[in-house]
Amino acid sequence: MQRSPPPLYPQVFWTSSSAVSSSSCGPLGLYPTGAGPPQDNCSSWPVPQRARQRSNSKDGTCLCFLAAFLLILLALTGVGLAMFRIFRLQKELEVTSSGHMPQSPEMHKGFLNKTTEKMIKRRAHVTGKANQKSLPLEWDNTYGHAFVSGVRYENKGLVIDEAGLYFVYSKVFFRDQDCINQPLDHVVFKKSKGYPRPQVLMEDRKMNYCSTKGIWSTSSYLGALFNLSRQDSVYVNVSQVTLVNPEESKTFFGLYML
Repeated sequence: MQRSPPPLYPQVFWTSSSAVSSSSCGPLGLYPTGAGPPQDNCSSWPVPQRARQRSNSKDGTCLCFLAAFLLILLALTGVGLAMFRIFRLQKELEVTSSGHMPQSPEMHKGFLNKTTEKMIKRRAHVTGKANQKSLPLEWDNTYGHAFVSGVRYENKGLVIDEAGLYFVYSKVFFRDQDCINQPLDHVVFKKSKGYPRPQVLMEDRKMNYCSTKGIWSTSSYLGALFNLSRQDSVYVNVSQVTLVNPEESKTFFGLYML
């Protein structure tokens, strides 16, 4: 009696390099009913390598996106803080320049006083006064073109309230009916607390100012820059007070701070 050949099962191969043939471990549908794959070779099925690579690549992409997002967030935070500090500094500078500083009332008042003092233009222009009887010369500080700003007029002199560089000037007009040709002196001097005696700043002397008998006139002008200290007082003297013409356009005295 001829023996029939054993049934042949088709061989199935995985495309992955880790796949095994179906002869050792094939799909369940390829085995007869009731028969399963051998237990020694099919206890676990291998995970395809390509699936593992796709999973790792996806995880790496997510990590890259997360790192980039954190870096961008950190950069935006730094830019925001820098802009906030710049804006705050601009506000402080604006407040300082305008003089409205958020300080206590005492400090605020002192700051405003100093700012106001700096804004005051320190200058004075006083004019001649009639009926001069004694020296130094007396001046009018309110009439006509005369004014005083940031400087005090006291006891015939101009008193300095802030030290600095000042231009001091003085003009005296002399006139009389008889020509006597006596020397006419014109002197500008100052008094300081640190010096016991007055200091001459400028002086001029007129000689031979008339040649014939009768009405005559002459003028003397002085002007120069001086460093004056606080509480310095500036005055004008002449040798012949009775010959001074008091007209405001011809006899005057003043100073201004540079």
